[in-house]
Amino acid sequence: MAGILDTVDQRTQLVGENRLEILMFRLSGRQLFAINVFKVQEVLQMPKLTLIPQRHPVVCGVVNLRGQTLPVIDLSQAIGMRPLVPDERSTIIVTEYNRSVQAFLVGGVDRILNLNWESILPPPGGAGRQHYLTAITKVDDQIVEVIDVEKVLAEIVPMSTRVSADRLDNPLLQMAVGREVLLVDDSSVALTQLRETLSQLGMRMHMASDGLKALKMLKAWADSGIDMSEKLLMIFTDAEMPEMDGYRLTTEIRNDPRLRDLYVVMHTSLSGSFNDAMVKKVGCDNFLSKFQPDRLVDVVLDRLKRDH
Repeated sequence: MAGILDTVDQRTQLVGENRLEILMFRLSGRQLFAINVFKVQEVLQMPKLTLIPQRHPVVCGVVNLRGQTLPVIDLSQAIGMRPLVPDERSTIIVTEYNRSVQAFLVGGVDRILNLNWESILPPPGGAGRQHYLTAITKVDDQIVEVIDVEKVLAEIVPMSTRVSADRLDNPLLQMAVGREVLLVDDSSVALTQLRETLSQLGMRMHMASDGLKALKMLKAWADSGIDMSEKLLMIFTDAEMPEMDGYRLTTEIRNDPRLRDLYVVMHTSLSGSFNDAMVKKVGCDNFLSKFQPDRLVDVVLDRLKRDH
């Protein structure tokens, strides 16, 4: 399982095809969970775990992996389930999200599966664990729950949404006041972060929780005769979302003459080097790793300079 990642060239074959690979695993029971393979660096047996004082309740400790110290997060406890008991036989999944690397303690890894995003649906409404899911799918008649890792990490280390004063002092930002922007993300945490940052610029925001909802919204506006380039200053879209991912959304936008000139920013927790190749393939205008408030404003400024 340590050789889980293929080359960038091989992985980008999924881009624009509305497909993804998920790594399925169990936590403290029989229920199957999953995360996107693109976020996974490796899966391995737990190295020596070192406890640290005053750690967050869901952080088991830290491990040293090839000279890098990584926090180990009990994913079961983090999403409100029974805590796992780490030992030398435990399995960890090493992942990279938002430019940080961490390990998740899991009960055991099941397998990797290649799926179509159309078969992955938004989670049902309700309380409890649903708050920590971005999607669900069914594999061999069993429900698989896709975890909102961004929410888990934000609860351990909250991210600031404040823009620095020097960025806000830029006079060009006056052109952003009152302009409309579409935010597309299946993570409620990511949408909140975007909204809180862009509201500091006085922008008006529309939101969609997946690419299909966003595309229907865009086409409905265009069908009503609205000039889309005048209406929307830009679109921020996540990469991985149920029903339609951000790459397919961008491809659909570029294929519609009424939408093709829209400024699309891929805003994702996936790693930068991989996304550079994907963004070029589908024709995004810009790429931004989550979550960097000042860089977010820089991207808005880049867009405004086109009109200046």
